[in-house]
Amino acid sequence: MKVFASSSVNSIERMHDVELAWLIPQCIAGNEDAIARLVRQYETGVFRLALSIVGDVAEANEITQDVFLAALRSLPSYQEKKSFKAWLYTITLNQSRSRLRKRKTLERLKITLTSIFRVEVQKLPAPEEMVIQNEKEALLWNCLNQLDERLRVVVILRYFHELSTTEIAEVLSIREGTVHSRLHNARERLRNALEGLDGR
Repeated sequence: MKVFASSSVNSIERMHDVELAWLIPQCIAGNEDAIARLVRQYETGVFRLALSIVGDVAEANEITQDVFLAALRSLPSYQEKKSFKAWLYTITLNQSRSRLRKRKTLERLKITLTSIFRVEVQKLPAPEEMVIQNEKEALLWNCLNQLDERLRVVVILRYFHELSTTEIAEVLSIREGTVHSRLHNARERLRNALEGLDGR
């Protein structure tokens, strides 16, 4: 049974290297138009990743702002050996986890990911908004919510943010083999959970 279907490419978050190579120095120089353009390109992905970690809309919005402030401050040190998206998502994960530590509420990690789709916020549409269309897919989200953060994050990054295993490894600072292993374990657990639900 196929657990995930390939989603269409989110062109909003796909930037050509040439464009990015122009934008970064412009942002460093303080070009407000360039900064606004860079933020628009990535704000939805950053927000959704933050929300999937902290489970709170207001906090996710605050984290999104903090991420871009931190990214803009750190742009001069950005090295192209890591993809910009992976670099930005690393900042997002760090900011989100820092917020969780301050809050000291691990229960927030267990909030259902379907909140992403119920939240009424003015964000750009993304392919994952089309994922939950029937009862089976809703059950999948419930099962995904039961995974521990270690497995859940790799699934989110791979299937809903379309990062490569190399980029995921960069974001999480782990080996690519570990990414493959976690994805495999997550898929197996989801498959078993869904099969168990089928047999109810």
